[in-house]
Amino acid sequence: MPDSLVIIPTYNEKENIEKIIRKVFSLTHTFHILIVDDGSPDGTAQIVKSIQAEFPGMLFIEERSGKQGLGTAYIHGFRWAIKNEYQYIFEMDADFSHNPDDLIKLRQACVEGADLTIGSRYIKGVNVVNWPMGRVLMSYFASVYVRIVTGIDIQDATAGFKCYKRKVLETILFDKIKFVGYAFQIEMKFTAIKHGFEVIEIPIIFTDRTEGTSKMSTSIFREAFLGVIQLKIGSWFRKYEQVNS
Repeated sequence: MPDSLVIIPTYNEKENIEKIIRKVFSLTHTFHILIVDDGSPDGTAQIVKSIQAEFPGMLFIEERSGKQGLGTAYIHGFRWAIKNEYQYIFEMDADFSHNPDDLIKLRQACVEGADLTIGSRYIKGVNVVNWPMGRVLMSYFASVYVRIVTGIDIQDATAGFKCYKRKVLETILFDKIKFVGYAFQIEMKFTAIKHGFEVIEIPIIFTDRTEGTSKMSTSIFREAFLGVIQLKIGSWFRKYEQVNS
């Protein structure tokens, strides 16, 4: 059985979903895909199910009722991945802002010893295409803010393109993960580092979506801003099991 699973959460991604699935399946390494769809009213789930027969035992879908948040979608996917014994578990967006070709190098870095690899927009300058300058600056300085408050040495703290080794997700207590938006991405990295896992950043080029609608909102940024402070304070009162990598 292939060892790699790509989890793609979806909400109204009918323009992108079939194309991203076919692109992942065209890669030189075999990846399985799990779509976690939050009741997309545009028919995203139906598109996935219409092509499942082409990819037996490779393309899976979990449907949830209503929009429940990015973080809960990934945790749902993580539990499914652990149950099905995948060794390398990926987070990736459906809209091609994350280049599927980069899955190969994220996985390879984990094969070579990292526990969590991050597709980083900022590890080598600023590698973002088609974002307005205001959003680039907001994202970049959000990561600066996270480093100052939490003390973690991650250049792209809000990145959502990642590869986890199975043992990282088996160690993290999902019930203690509190956040659902940008802050979820920060919290997962912070928690992995606190457990002693090796986290490395791999440079990627992030390209803003050309089809579909962004799910970003001011409430997501607000959660991240306040959540980082809560995360740091909460860590003072929590014991993290140290894992020998």
